[in-house]
Amino acid sequence: MDFATLLQILDSTLRLATPLLLACLAGLFSERSGIFDIGLEGKMLMAAMCTGAVAALTGSVWLGALAGIGGALVLAMVHGVASITFRGNQLISGVALNFVASGITVLVAQSLFRQGGRTPPLSGSARFNPIELPLADTLSGVPILGPLYSDVLSGHTALVYVALLTVPVTWWVLFRTRFGLRLRAVGENPASVDTAGISVIRLRYTAVVITGVLCGLAGAYMAAGLQAGFGREMTAGRGYIALAALIFAKWRPWYALYATLLFGFLQALALRPDVIRGTIGFDVPVPALDALPYVLTVIVLAGFVGRAIPPRAGGEPYVKER
Repeated sequence: MDFATLLQILDSTLRLATPLLLACLAGLFSERSGIFDIGLEGKMLMAAMCTGAVAALTGSVWLGALAGIGGALVLAMVHGVASITFRGNQLISGVALNFVASGITVLVAQSLFRQGGRTPPLSGSARFNPIELPLADTLSGVPILGPLYSDVLSGHTALVYVALLTVPVTWWVLFRTRFGLRLRAVGENPASVDTAGISVIRLRYTAVVITGVLCGLAGAYMAAGLQAGFGREMTAGRGYIALAALIFAKWRPWYALYATLLFGFLQALALRPDVIRGTIGFDVPVPALDALPYVLTVIVLAGFVGRAIPPRAGGEPYVKER
């Protein structure tokens, strides 16, 4: 593998890891508050459909992104009401939302555009356009670091940089603010938080809202950044991959970045079977390459990461003592 090919793979890694990172951080906020969310996939899918549809109708990617966030928030609030207010089973609620999103997105897209459940291709101002970082051309001639900056970091859409910036912001919010301390406490021992006079319900609903916003950004990026429009089941299991990455990361923001970059790298390799063939000397079936992220995750979790312990109150509805 030459250096130019490596740069292309790293560039693809960053693009493919972005929706995983946003969804992983979304799950991190939710699960740190004690709300397990299997419905990341459904929220991303709903956001992608809303973004693709509104961007196609209005020609504005920003209106589309707002619509995507709105669509994800609707499902997030449904999950919140089912899990927090009515104290329902959080896993069943999340799975149900995935099924609902899978069907309703195709139904709405087909009703609006009559293109087999897809939205029209997006172009121009209806898509997120690449952004050239400062001094990218000037530094491109610097050995090694220059191409990494100009060819790998530069030239991505705005949401890629938003996702990267969200990592330190999430770390700061969770571990350096009063809100983050309370949120983590709710996920570990909600009774002690309630005893201190802090609303457990309000904190958990806040986490659910943040989850919806981040999933909305992930879906918007998929429909108007990574691809050019919405397609049936376009998330392709990325919500579940994000959950696996969250466990891999042990519910920590910086580890989430590393885990999603690993998944993105493996997905980028799956798109370049010629590189695999040139490296190992024989062809590998494409389905095997597609399964590589899942297989490697199981191996890493079993052999290197050790036991991943979720928040102690995760998945348990809180019932206030009277």
